[in-house]
Amino acid sequence: MCHSYDSRPPFAPSIGKVKEHGSMLLKSQDGTTVLAYEALPETPNGSALVILPDVRGVHAYYQDLAQRLAEAGYAAVVIDYYGRTTDDTNRDESFDFKEHLAVLESANVARDADAAAAYLKDAHPEAAVTVFSVGFCFGGSQSWRLAATSTAFAGNIGFYGQPKLVADVLPELHAPLLLLLAGNDVVTGQEEFNTFATELSASGKPYELKVYDGAPHSFFDRSYDEHRGACADAWTRLLSFTDTYATA
Repeated sequence: MCHSYDSRPPFAPSIGKVKEHGSMLLKSQDGTTVLAYEALPETPNGSALVILPDVRGVHAYYQDLAQRLAEAGYAAVVIDYYGRTTDDTNRDESFDFKEHLAVLESANVARDADAAAAYLKDAHPEAAVTVFSVGFCFGGSQSWRLAATSTAFAGNIGFYGQPKLVADVLPELHAPLLLLLAGNDVVTGQEEFNTFATELSASGKPYELKVYDGAPHSFFDRSYDEHRGACADAWTRLLSFTDTYATA
């Protein structure tokens, strides 16, 4: 139930110009070469986003998303998950992600995300004064986990993540979270989301939450005319969250 290969993200409310974009390779903290994709804004807003994709890795949806974020003023880098188990850079429909996902470790996702954050700050300091993470589905869960396992991010955003993948680090969460959830999510039931929110509140963890009633898993898609309002609101909340927690 992740984003399909022909899915594309909705446009930002305010669209600027993309200075440059394209595939790249990152060096992770353990020396692993990580497939990535970056997009840079012509007019930076000072905040950057590390994008954690769904289980399919750096496919076209997330490359497009990086460009849409750059249009909104963010420097953006999408990271892939599978540099330790394959050097194949093809992430189209022919890529069999399942065998690689089965041995993927969250600790390595965090290492790669930290490397992307460090790259943004080092290579584009004027555009990455503050760095956030944003993830989708599996990547949404991994983005929330970074609030406990990393100090590189000012806040961590997740679209329709899975709280069960965050439960083991919940006591260590220290950065603010933004949870953008589908009201008709067939992957995660609303009871699980409600329990997660209750646990966050009980432990005093800073978070913002929005459930889009009737919206399906992977609703952040420009082809969903019936969920255009949810997409627009999600954009607004992402922009507001990064503005609130920006350090400059």
